[in-house]
Amino acid sequence: MSGAGAPALEIDAAGLNVVVVAASWHEQVMSGLVDGALRACRAAGVEVSVLRVAGSFELPLACQEVARDPAVDAVVALGVVIQGGTP
Repeated sequence: MSGAGAPALEIDAAGLNVVVVAASWHEQVMSGLVDGALRACRAAGVEVSVLRVAGSFELPLACQEVARDPAVDAVVALGVVIQGGTP
Protein backbone atom coordinates (compact mmCIF):
# COMPACT_ATOMS: atom_id res chain seq x y z
CA MET A 1 0.00 0.00 0.00
CA SER A 2 1.39 3.38 -0.97
CA GLY A 3 2.37 5.49 2.02
CA ALA A 4 2.42 2.57 4.44
CA GLY A 5 5.04 3.18 7.08
CA ALA A 6 5.60 6.78 6.07
CA PRO A 7 6.54 9.04 8.98
CA ALA A 8 4.02 11.57 10.20
CA LEU A 9 5.52 15.02 9.80
CA GLU A 10 4.43 18.05 11.74
CA ILE A 11 6.01 21.13 10.27
CA ASP A 12 5.79 24.51 11.96
CA ALA A 13 7.06 27.22 9.67
CA ALA A 14 5.02 30.01 11.20
CA GLY A 15 6.35 33.42 10.33
CA LEU A 16 8.16 32.37 7.16
CA ASN A 17 7.37 34.15 3.91
CA VAL A 18 7.20 31.90 0.82
CA VAL A 19 6.54 32.96 -2.77
CA VAL A 20 5.21 30.37 -5.22
CA VAL A 21 6.25 31.27 -8.77
CA ALA A 22 4.07 29.35 -11.22
CA ALA A 23 3.78 29.13 -14.98
CA SER A 24 0.45 29.99 -16.60
CA TRP A 25 0.54 27.48 -19.50
CA HIS A 26 -1.45 24.23 -19.06
CA GLU A 27 -3.85 25.84 -16.60
CA GLN A 28 -5.59 22.60 -15.64
CA VAL A 29 -2.35 20.96 -14.51
CA MET A 30 -0.95 24.15 -13.00
CA SER A 31 -4.08 24.81 -10.95
CA GLY A 32 -3.63 21.49 -9.18
CA LEU A 33 0.06 22.14 -8.54
CA VAL A 34 -0.54 25.63 -7.18
CA ASP A 35 -3.46 24.49 -5.00
CA GLY A 36 -1.32 21.71 -3.53
CA ALA A 37 1.55 24.09 -2.79
CA LEU A 38 -0.80 26.58 -1.15
CA ARG A 39 -2.38 23.86 1.01
CA ALA A 40 1.03 22.61 2.15
CA CYS A 41 2.29 26.10 2.93
CA ARG A 42 -0.82 27.09 4.84
CA ALA A 43 -0.79 23.82 6.79
CA ALA A 44 2.75 24.68 7.90
CA GLY A 45 1.71 28.18 8.97
CA VAL A 46 3.61 29.91 6.19
CA GLU A 47 2.66 33.29 4.79
CA VAL A 48 2.41 32.49 1.09
CA SER A 49 1.88 34.50 -2.08
CA VAL A 50 1.71 33.48 -5.72
CA LEU A 51 3.38 35.08 -8.72
CA ARG A 52 2.28 33.81 -12.14
CA VAL A 53 4.60 34.00 -15.14
CA ALA A 54 3.89 33.18 -18.78
CA GLY A 55 5.53 29.76 -18.97
CA SER A 56 8.21 27.43 -17.63
CA PHE A 57 10.90 29.27 -19.60
CA GLU A 58 10.38 32.37 -17.44
CA LEU A 59 10.56 30.54 -14.10
CA PRO A 60 14.32 30.76 -13.41
CA LEU A 61 14.59 34.50 -13.96
CA ALA A 62 11.40 35.25 -12.02
CA CYS A 63 12.54 33.09 -9.09
CA GLN A 64 15.96 34.76 -9.10
CA GLU A 65 14.33 38.17 -8.94
CA VAL A 66 11.91 37.18 -6.16
CA ALA A 67 14.75 35.64 -4.13
CA ARG A 68 16.55 39.00 -4.07
CA ASP A 69 13.89 40.35 -1.70
CA PRO A 70 15.26 40.01 1.86
CA ALA A 71 11.69 39.55 3.16
CA VAL A 72 11.32 36.30 1.18
CA ASP A 73 12.47 33.17 3.03
CA ALA A 74 11.85 30.63 0.25
CA VAL A 75 10.81 30.42 -3.39
CA VAL A 76 8.88 27.51 -4.90
CA ALA A 77 8.97 27.15 -8.70
CA LEU A 78 6.12 25.29 -10.41
CA GLY A 79 5.94 24.58 -14.12
CA VAL A 80 5.10 21.81 -16.54
CA VAL A 81 6.37 20.91 -19.99
CA ILE A 82 4.20 18.37 -21.80
CA GLN A 83 5.72 16.59 -24.77
CA GLY A 84 3.81 17.61 -27.87
CA GLY A 85 1.67 20.05 -25.88
CA THR A 86 4.16 22.82 -25.18
CA PRO A 87 5.05 25.24 -27.99
